[in-house]
Amino acid sequence: MSLTRCYALGQRRLVAWENLSVYKANFCVGKHHNVRSINTVKSHISAQSFETTKPFSAIPGPISLPVLGTLLPYKIGTKRVQTYHQDVCSLYHKYGPVVREVFSSGTVIHVFDLADIRAVYESDGRTPHVPPLQETTKAYRELKHLSPGLGNINGEKWYKLRNAVQQMMLRPQEVSHYYPLQDDVAKKAVERLALEADDQGFIPQLHFFITKWIMESAGMCCFEKSLGCLSGGAKEDLAQKMVEADIEIFKLSAELRFSLQLYRYYKTPKYSRLLDYSDFFYGVTLKFISDTVDEIKALVAEKKLKAGQFNFLTYLMSRKELSEDDIDAITLSLFTDGLSTTAPTLLGNLHCLALNPSIQERLYQEIKAHVKPDAPITPQTINKLHYLRAFVKEVFRFYPIGEAVQRFLQKDLVLSGYHVPAGTRVELSSYVWLQSSDYFKDPTTLSPERWLRDSAKHASVDPYLHIPFSIGTRMCVGRRFAIQDLYCGLCRLLLKFQLVATDKSPPQQEWNTLLKPKFSQPVPIQFILRK
Repeated sequence: MSLTRCYALGQRRLVAWENLSVYKANFCVGKHHNVRSINTVKSHISAQSFETTKPFSAIPGPISLPVLGTLLPYKIGTKRVQTYHQDVCSLYHKYGPVVREVFSSGTVIHVFDLADIRAVYESDGRTPHVPPLQETTKAYRELKHLSPGLGNINGEKWYKLRNAVQQMMLRPQEVSHYYPLQDDVAKKAVERLALEADDQGFIPQLHFFITKWIMESAGMCCFEKSLGCLSGGAKEDLAQKMVEADIEIFKLSAELRFSLQLYRYYKTPKYSRLLDYSDFFYGVTLKFISDTVDEIKALVAEKKLKAGQFNFLTYLMSRKELSEDDIDAITLSLFTDGLSTTAPTLLGNLHCLALNPSIQERLYQEIKAHVKPDAPITPQTINKLHYLRAFVKEVFRFYPIGEAVQRFLQKDLVLSGYHVPAGTRVELSSYVWLQSSDYFKDPTTLSPERWLRDSAKHASVDPYLHIPFSIGTRMCVGRRFAIQDLYCGLCRLLLKFQLVATDKSPPQQEWNTLLKPKFSQPVPIQFILRK
């Protein structure tokens, strides 16, 4: 029987099963996260609630086939990896607020209801447990005997690393130390962008330019030296190759997630390509780190290290609880994560500005009143830019970084009336509501005013709905660096250019482990020099 006929037969059977009040379904859970027995579950839920709660096996979802799970539509082409975020939304509309989906790596429970999402966050405890964003990256680091990194560990080990970086990476006063470095990169990037523009104001390969800009900024924060990402020559060629490698790593990782994951047992061609890209990307990055650490050690030995010099790495090196591998992992995360998060977010901000000229003009006037071309941007400056901050927050509704936040439940929960045991992998998918009239007035209209407290359009928004960097102790540790890059970049760009959209299509995204803007090439934004 062909795969297509098998899928059609399975769909007919699923319809019949869904007519039953409760049905048993095949599901699997990762070997380290087994669903527990009914007796164990019952001990965590009152007898009364247990009597009225539907069992885990009753959670609805798409049909699961042996071995393939729910991957068949992706194999025969009726679904595409790049539209996974849209498929997740479709699951909600078809099955309801809690949906079970089976991948070759295990069962995932999609959680859409905001009350359920709140319940999961509130159950996190001291050390929330998360799956790795990319199973392939975790496997690569294990293969190469590298530190797994903050995103790939849980429990007390994670808590130790988190505590070590909390002061440096999460406190506004500490992170604001990097404003001059990020602002200086932004000013130089904008000047280079003016040279890159063609006669019509288009920037060839704008997405690469923005990503190299963010890499240069991250290099200044981590190593306090220019990596030459926008300076031309061999250094920019290296940066270009790193950006291309990072894009391929995310693309291949996404495709391998929707595979049978045979790479776990032998090197498939696709996984071999991923290893080659990873060897190059991480090899260059780790050399940047080791060279800077060696320079710091030499300055210390010669008693020439100045106060405040190499601020980020000297802080990490001063923490006795951090090993060299830990320092590598933390620095690597700050240096590389922005390539797949801050860069596409900045690109999305530019597109929204180009699509909304009246908003762009209001933002320009605010920036012009408080930011001088030759004066540095400071925290005090940003505190006056209320519309800028509201604009950035609003753009996250249209260009979020990801479609879900993931957790391994640490205790049994009842979600929308269903029994979900500890150890289950859940995806908290508030993404489905970001442009919903259930929660936002005129949801498809970009309106920064909805976030301004003194605006008539301001409305209270559920705190668990719009959280682009997650919330709680496992929120993104680099979020303040990312926001500062966005603020500096938007200020410097709007002082120099007016942005014009040449395609009025609404914002679109594609999924490659994380979300990024989807554009035709060249990107439909013209940069017109201000007079």
